[in-house]
Amino acid sequence: MYLLIAYATTDGQTRKIARFAADRLVATGHSVELLEASDTDDLDLPRFDGAILAGSLHAGGYQKSLAQFAKGAADKLALMPTLFLAVSLSAAGTDPDDWAGLRRCLAEFESDTGWTPGRVEHVAGAFKFSEYDFFRAWAMRRIADMKGEAVEPGKDKEYTDWAALGRALDDWAAGLPPRVKAASASAL
Repeated sequence: MYLLIAYATTDGQTRKIARFAADRLVATGHSVELLEASDTDDLDLPRFDGAILAGSLHAGGYQKSLAQFAKGAADKLALMPTLFLAVSLSAAGTDPDDWAGLRRCLAEFESDTGWTPGRVEHVAGAFKFSEYDFFRAWAMRRIADMKGEAVEPGKDKEYTDWAALGRALDDWAAGLPPRVKAASASAL
């Protein structure tokens, strides 16, 4: 299968997740094109057998470049198997209010873009203190404190469950329909 992975990242964790997905799929025999969502202009989407979009949730929304790509490609994405890797720190926890918020943000993304993913996997992100400025680092430490998470100032903390993500990717890929080869002119 020839698969597209289009992603948008703010602090780099979603890029790391997208690369993991690409490596995992290639290791199981698929061909993958990995692109930042901002680099998808003039992309010939119908040449792909399926697509994975990945983005991270910040301040109640996903990256603008990802939303623009999903909106512009919604009709073509609807014709193929798709997976949305929705990355957030809230996905690391079990707070019902946080999960209700994740569902609201996803519904808003779907409504705004006109694209409904075939499957959604919520993937826990990371605190990337090495990427934050002073004020963002302070705000993120405050959020961590409110959630009872211990974080060391200046040290990144990753919550992504790589094994679970791998299983989700394997399961999604196992459900892809077999590739149909076009009949050659000489066979007709």
